[in-house]
Parts: sequence; C-alpha cells; structure tokens
Amino acid sequence: MKATFYTALILASAIVVAKADEKLPVVMVGSETYSNVTVTSVSATDVYFTYAGGMANVKLKNLSPDLQKHFSFDPKKAKAAELKQAENQAQYHDQLIHQPAVRPPDTTREPSSPVAHDSQPLWRNDLPGALQQARSENKLVLLDFTGSDWCGWCIKFDHDVLSTETFSAYASQRLELVKLDFPHHTPQSDDLRRVNAALATQFGVDGYPTYVLLDADGRELGRQVGYREGGPNAFISELDGFGKR
Repeated sequence: MKATFYTALILASAIVVAKADEKLPVVMVGSETYSNVTVTSVSATDVYFTYAGGMANVKLKNLSPDLQKHFSFDPKKAKAAELKQAENQAQYHDQLIHQPAVRPPDTTREPSSPVAHDSQPLWRNDLPGALQQARSENKLVLLDFTGSDWCGWCIKFDHDVLSTETFSAYASQRLELVKLDFPHHTPQSDDLRRVNAALATQFGVDGYPTYVLLDADGRELGRQVGYREGGPNAFISELDGFGKR
C-alpha cells in the first residue's frame, strides 16, 4: 500500500511538471517502469518518449486516469484510430497475397564484400519478396524503419545489435530482414521512397528506429520503438517473446 501511495504521489507531481516541459520523473505501465521521461509526441493511441533506457512508446489506454487526462486521451478517437490501422493492415495484407507488388530494385542485399558477407546480416528492401522467402523457409520477417545517415539511435542500435555476429547468426536461422530507410543524404530512388513511405503509414510508424516483427503472412507480432539497452541477446529475447504470442 505504501508503494502504491508513493507511486501515486510521483505520478501526480509528474503531471504538474509535464504541463510545463513534458518531462516526467517516472511512468509506470503494468510491470514496466520508465524513468527520466521526456515526451516527444502524442498520437490518438500512444505517447512516444525518450527515457533513461532509450526510446519507447506506450498505449494511452494503459496509463493512469490522471495521465490519460493530461494527454487528452479520447477513447473514441483511439478506437477509431486502431480500427483504421487494422483496416489498413488488412487491406495491405490482402494486396500482398492477391496482387503483384511494386518491386523496387533490390540493391540492399548486403554487404558488398565476401568477407563482410560471412559476418553481417543480409538486408533487403523488398517486403513482398521477404514474405515469400519467409513462407518457404518457415521464418519470420523483421522490418527496420530507420534513418541510416542521420538518426543517432538508429546508428547506435545498428552498431550495438544488428551488426553483431550474435544477431547475424540468429537472423540467418530465424529471420528475413527488410530495411526501410528514410535517409537525409543518401541517394534513394523515387520508387523506393514511395514504397517505404507507404509502409511507414501502413504500420503507423512515426519515429525511428522502429523494429516490427511479422509472421510469414504479414501479420504484426510485436514491435520495438527506439533504442533499448542490453545488446543483441536482449533484442533476440524480445523477438522470441513476440514470436510466442
């Protein structure tokens, strides 16, 4: 009871601070605790923020009533947004199954040298092709929404996790990898830019990096928004958890 009361006091004081500069000392959602929170954006369904461990987002409907009120949570608008996203996902899934997909040039099978090929994961930019490959090999598909040449957290996660031998070994057995890049300086074809933008809208992505795990039929199993500590083993454990849902 004391802990609950203390938490309530913290959240109450956090709301006052948040009205001034959107900084909260702590946010608790179920068993998750986020400290040193700085809100970056709020949608009809989610609040996005940085915290001591990196970047994350939580559903407004899972927050305390006081925080819901602070962030102007409207259950009707949230429900409508969730239904719209589900409708978009269903339509896109149907297109993947029944229609020829626009296939931009697949130039992202990395890396370019034989030495790197043995140690680095292989990324592609062709989601329909990745899904087809995943179905044939009984794998899942990981989408990496990234800003590869400007997003500091994206670059750090690439270095700390995605380019490690541990993740590469795991991905080679379990995943088809799709990089959906939104660069500021790296040249990119108009077709690829349009495809990536459409997928970002489809999956409701508005922050980078965002990692979305799909089954071989294109259904979302889970996602990680932002950088999280723990290295490749923590990320692999998270992906395994998504796959068991």
